[in-house]
Amino acid sequence: MNHDMSAPGPAHRKRDVLSTHSVFGAPCWVSLTSRDLQTTEDFYGAVLGWRWRSVRLGDHFRIALADGVPVAGIAAVAAMWQMAVAWTPYFAVPDADEAVARARERGGTPAVGPLSFPPGRAALIADRDGAVFGIWEGELVSNWETWRRAAPTFIRLHTRNAFDSAIFYGEVLGWASDRPGCCEVEYEAGEVVLRSRGDAVARIDSGAVEAAPDPSVRPHWQVHFAVADVGECARAAEKHGGSVLRELDTEAVLRDPDGAQFTVTVRPLLP
Repeated sequence: MNHDMSAPGPAHRKRDVLSTHSVFGAPCWVSLTSRDLQTTEDFYGAVLGWRWRSVRLGDHFRIALADGVPVAGIAAVAAMWQMAVAWTPYFAVPDADEAVARARERGGTPAVGPLSFPPGRAALIADRDGAVFGIWEGELVSNWETWRRAAPTFIRLHTRNAFDSAIFYGEVLGWASDRPGCCEVEYEAGEVVLRSRGDAVARIDSGAVEAAPDPSVRPHWQVHFAVADVGECARAAEKHGGSVLRELDTEAVLRDPDGAQFTVTVRPLLP
């Protein structure tokens, strides 16, 4: 289970700050645990063009910047805390304690927190099938809409039963509720599609996980990053110690040197 807690930090400009009370239920951040910070920085810098800045959490944490916009958190604590290396999406919630309680009541497993990370609080939860996700209560990254356009903004849950998972996440995160600003849920071609302010920001599909020949395949959230050239990213990944698991003209599944999987998708990312 991934216990990365490098959640969103404080915003640069107060006027741009949104809180999880206004965009609750939507993906708002992604983070990665790493065994070696320098190797991780070099890899993602080469593959995705990211630059880095330190954060108040200490020397083991970094914020990734794409064109000056904070897009992701990296925590070099995997070896120290003996945890799995994986990308983890965070969802905005108005009340972290309430979200954790809802997850527990519905068969999820709270793993870490809620813990205080000013200006907010974060927790990690495994859903009923074991897929790990984070929740965040508090201020979001400065100019949330800019983050959505500059960074991953799209995540996909590979699981055993898309509709059952949609019910779990909907009840925990308040999807399709009568509260203004909540995410909308649609069903398209056997997939569950999550929309925030009209944009598709997440998908849930069952795929063939249950019947997959590889017993290591488990339900998990896959993070998609928008890029200009999929092939160029794939070649950079191979050159810098990663590997290419699957490559198409418009999408490639890559693995970083620590083993964390992610997807690069040609722009435009949002349908």
